[in-house]
Amino acid sequence: MGSRAAGGEQPPDDGVSEGVGEESRRLTREQLYTIVAAASINFSSMMCYSILGPFFPSEAEKKGASNTIVGLIFGCFALVNFLTSLILGNYLSQIGAKFMFVSGMFVSGCVTILFGMLDRVPSGPMFISFCFLVRAMDAISFAAAITASFSILAKAFPTNIATVLGSLEIFSGLGLVLGPPLGGFLYQSFGYEVPFITLGCIVLALVPVNMCILPRYDSTPRKESFWKLILLPKVLILCLTIFSLSACLGFFDPTISLFILKKFTLPAGYVGLVFLGLALSYSLSSPLLGLVSDKLPYMRKWLLIFGDLMTAVCLFMLGPAPVLHIESQLWMFVLVLVLIGFSLGMSAIPVFPEILQCAYENGFEEGLSLLGLVSGLFNAMWSLGAFVGPILGGFLNEELGFEWAAAIQGGWPLLSGLATGIFYIIEATRKSSSSSLQNPPGDNEERTRLMVNET
Repeated sequence: MGSRAAGGEQPPDDGVSEGVGEESRRLTREQLYTIVAAASINFSSMMCYSILGPFFPSEAEKKGASNTIVGLIFGCFALVNFLTSLILGNYLSQIGAKFMFVSGMFVSGCVTILFGMLDRVPSGPMFISFCFLVRAMDAISFAAAITASFSILAKAFPTNIATVLGSLEIFSGLGLVLGPPLGGFLYQSFGYEVPFITLGCIVLALVPVNMCILPRYDSTPRKESFWKLILLPKVLILCLTIFSLSACLGFFDPTISLFILKKFTLPAGYVGLVFLGLALSYSLSSPLLGLVSDKLPYMRKWLLIFGDLMTAVCLFMLGPAPVLHIESQLWMFVLVLVLIGFSLGMSAIPVFPEILQCAYENGFEEGLSLLGLVSGLFNAMWSLGAFVGPILGGFLNEELGFEWAAAIQGGWPLLSGLATGIFYIIEATRKSSSSSLQNPPGDNEERTRLMVNET
């Protein structure tokens, strides 16, 4: 599991990965415990992230926070997550993956409970300040736990990391889907404090469980340079892909519910059901896309390209864009959301193993140090998109309307898809030229004649 060959992240020249041994097809106890731990943090962290939606904005307004301030409170989570993911990923081997995972989960549980106590804080600037402080602490704990989780998973499953990450997206999707309705129910039944206290206690109860079951992986001193990794052309393009996908998802936060209520005049309770199409299609397709990415590594570039382009087309059709002169209908809107969920999975799932493969090809040594760098970079770019997407989307929606805003937002995946396609064409051309120079036709003909003469 420690060797790069065992990692399977350097596919043979023909692009087909080697078969996995019989012993690696069965999960070891350590691998099973690692999956359980990662599933717990995916599910709980997404619930903590999404539970605020149904009722916090109205509560914050009662405390004197404007709509802009509420938006900034939500947005500061992604911004702090972006900054801390880069730092924590860079120092993962020094801190220790298991310690970072468990401590991040512990702080997340405590901070969630603290958020439930904010209704006791006096209204005005003090309430707003504490909201920013607690939300920033939550972002730091989230960055620590998720960065460590990605690294541990890549260490435990070197030959099929995309399959495992794709399968675990089911728990992330469940957390995002169940968080708002559960939070809304507890809020209506018991008040503001109970949703946060309940969820925080659940997270804290999982901490000792993960301390016992999560294996400890040895870490080696960091030798890799973060700037050497991020300045690789292929890694830069893959970072653009991560950013564009996250920005598209973030665009929906401040816009989609308003559009559904206004356009289709649905009751507020049905808005979540409409968005469920995207969440379910992404969560259910991710394991299959991860399996394809692992078993057929040469397909990753096609998944990335077509996933980006498909996302761009779907966003153009979501409104649809006024230039098409197509009347928006509910069934078509839901269908496009389902396709967006699938296309996002096509692009998002292969990115992590593709960055790892690129790092190995450029001389990076396999180990927790590199996994920490890649995990931190992935989470940072995703958080940056989650910060930019809602801000830009809200501005475009206010100025141009949802139809044009969605079409313009599709420019991000269109740009990343075209850039990815151009890069892979150039890469294939260079490899073809290099191989032809190393094996000129004359050498092959001379070698053939010598073999004939010897026989």
